[in-house]
Amino acid sequence: ERRKEMQNVATAIDSTSSTLKAGHEVDWSKMLDLIHLTSMNQSLSTQYQNASNISARIKLHRDYSLNKEGWFQWVFKQLDLKPGMKILELGAGNGALWAQNLDRIPKGLTIVLSDISEGILADAKNEIGDRAEFQYAVFDAQKIPFADNTFDLVIANHMLFYCDNIPRTLKEVKRVMKKGASFACSTYSKRHMHEITDLVQEFNPEIVLSSTNLYDRFGLDNGAEILSHDFIDVTCYKYEDGIELSESTPVISYILSCHGNQNSILLDHYNEFKNYVDDKVSDGFHITKDVGCFICKK
Repeated sequence: ERRKEMQNVATAIDSTSSTLKAGHEVDWSKMLDLIHLTSMNQSLSTQYQNASNISARIKLHRDYSLNKEGWFQWVFKQLDLKPGMKILELGAGNGALWAQNLDRIPKGLTIVLSDISEGILADAKNEIGDRAEFQYAVFDAQKIPFADNTFDLVIANHMLFYCDNIPRTLKEVKRVMKKGASFACSTYSKRHMHEITDLVQEFNPEIVLSSTNLYDRFGLDNGAEILSHDFIDVTCYKYEDGIELSESTPVISYILSCHGNQNSILLDHYNEFKNYVDDKVSDGFHITKDVGCFICKK
C-alpha cells in the first residue's frame, strides 16, 4: 500500500512537471490531492519520532480520569519492587511510569528503559533527569540484546500488541528473565474507550483510528491464554476507571494523535469536526475504560 501511494506521488509530480514545461495550466486540485497524500505519509512516518503523540493520549487520561490514583501509580504498585532488582522496560515511551513515581523507587535498582524510537527515549531522559539507576537502550523487543537470565523483572506497558511477532517477543522476554522473575504486561479490551471510535465514525464512517484492533492481537480477553504458552502463574489485575469531561480539545488532541487515517480525512474539515465534538461533549461525555495488567512468572 505504501509503495502504491509513493508511485502515485511520483506520477503526480511527473505529470505536473510536464505540464509546467509545456506551458499549460496546472490542475491544482490534483496538486492538492498530492499535498494531502504526502502529508498523510509524513504523519505516519513521524508517528513515533518523539513522544508528542503519546503525550496527547496520556494527557487525556491524566487530567480527566475518575480514578485519582492514576494509571502509572497503579501499575507501579503492581510491580512490587525490591531493592537491588534489575529491571527492563520494553517500549518505555516517554518514561512516564518512572517519571511519575521517582520518589517511590527503592534504592539500588538497575533500570533499563528501552524503545525502538531513539527520539522517544530522548524525551524519557528529559522527563526522568540525570539519575544513576537508569540506563537507556534503543532496540526492537523481538531481539533483546541482553544475555540469558539477566533481569528480575521485565515490563511491557501497552506495547506487546505493537510487536510484529508476539510469540517471538515473549520468548525473548522469557530468555532474559531469571528463573522465578516476573513479567508485567498491560493491555485493554475491545470495550476500552469505544465511545471515541463511535464519535469519529458517526462524524465520518470512513475514519479508522487504528488499522488493526490491537486488543485482538493481545488484549484482556486473550492475553492470559497467549502468556500461558511461555509463563506460569498468569494473573490479571483490573484497573477500575473511566473518563468524564465537557470540553472538546482533549478529545480532539487524542483523536489526532492516533495512528489511523483520521488526519488525512479531517484535514479539510477541522472546524466542522471541532463544532461537532463541541456539541457532543457540551453536556458531559463519558468514556469507558477497560484496562489492566497481567503479572506472570518464568
